[in-house]
Amino acid sequence: MRPIAPSRRTVLGSLAASLIALPARAQTGGDGFKILEARKTSLKLSSAGATAGFGYDGAVPGPLLRVKQGEEVKVRLVNKLEQPTSLHWQGLIGDNANDGVAGLTQKAVAPGARFDYRFKATAPGAYFYKPAIQPHNVEQISRGLAGVLIVDEAEPPEVDRDLVIVLQDWKLDAKGALSEPFGEPGAGRVGSLLTANLAPAPLTETAPPGGRVRLRIINACTARMAVAIFDGGAPRCIAIDGQACDPFQLVRNTAPMAPGARFEFIYDLPAGDGPDLTLGLWAGQGKPRLPVFALKAKGEKAKPRAAFTTLPANPRLPPEIRLGQARKLELALQPPKTPGGQWTFNGAPQSYAGKPLFSVKRGTPVSIGFANKSDVAISMHVHGHCVRLLHDLDDGWEPYWRNSVIVAKGARKHVAFLADTPGKWALRSDVADQEAAGLAAWFEVT
Repeated sequence: MRPIAPSRRTVLGSLAASLIALPARAQTGGDGFKILEARKTSLKLSSAGATAGFGYDGAVPGPLLRVKQGEEVKVRLVNKLEQPTSLHWQGLIGDNANDGVAGLTQKAVAPGARFDYRFKATAPGAYFYKPAIQPHNVEQISRGLAGVLIVDEAEPPEVDRDLVIVLQDWKLDAKGALSEPFGEPGAGRVGSLLTANLAPAPLTETAPPGGRVRLRIINACTARMAVAIFDGGAPRCIAIDGQACDPFQLVRNTAPMAPGARFEFIYDLPAGDGPDLTLGLWAGQGKPRLPVFALKAKGEKAKPRAAFTTLPANPRLPPEIRLGQARKLELALQPPKTPGGQWTFNGAPQSYAGKPLFSVKRGTPVSIGFANKSDVAISMHVHGHCVRLLHDLDDGWEPYWRNSVIVAKGARKHVAFLADTPGKWALRSDVADQEAAGLAAWFEVT
């Protein structure tokens, strides 16, 4: 199970590449829709035997969907599971009808039914598709339902390798089956087995000495929050959550990654002998660092390339957010008071079927404060928009866009965005267990 290194034909072909060998590509219907079947599959995760999982087209991760900027994405989800499902495109902005949140933007896709998603790939970047249906999303993601959509730039940067790495973890019992029941309180379900593209981590790849690698890391775990740490080199971050940023070197070569997070890097290997670039995940004090990935130099020396500058910025995102005119909202995120209870927002339970937390007119700046009143970390995701993480001292914002913000236990974080697309948008935790237990609400843009 290896990351892809796309050829020219792969980059120019629509939805043609696959992340893993089975299936080679998503099926295509006579009307041009790529067909993704959510169905049962058998996984080999341990020596104890086969593990019953779920896969898109039977594959885990699902087929890599790939288009060029400006092309249309046409995907038909066919549900062959015994429970309802949906398909959420994490990072997709400005398209409420295709957001895929069951009970809010669409009806759940019942067993045996299908649903068509059709939208224009206006902004390049790495997107992540998965179910968004309470409470089944915990089991469905834990069993493997996840995949990647890449929208290539009109003129992608020249690289020697373009590597996509999807991280998933698995909680297995002694017989190699996925541990049940699904849905765990607090920090959520975290498995001890970590895989990269379904291969036991660490995954090893090669590139020519002096070569340039584009590395895309996607956290497709159900609940795992960790710090990604590079050793042996200093890749430059060029995009976060699908949105380009001015290239920068990570502080201490570390990046916090919550479920659903996507980080993209450019790395130039040493022209001569040099250390391998390695990536590990660290979950906190007293916990071991899990090896994820190793990049080794191999083969003939690569041709020299001009210095990498930057990816094109998304022109849809505003150059500034007028915080003085923003609709301000402070939310206390409170954990269940009893086992099996629900999370609350400012002491009140919320749901996708209830009233919106707030409603604003299109074009309104919005500022939201998240106060974590629990003893576990939370990652709050604002659907349909990209947000700026405000500085804690109210003196500006971070120079990149995010879909989500991690709020440590007992901490408070603020984000701001421009509400520029009408619709009903989810506001929820990226930890599937927390969302299923009520850490999910919505807001409206009219």
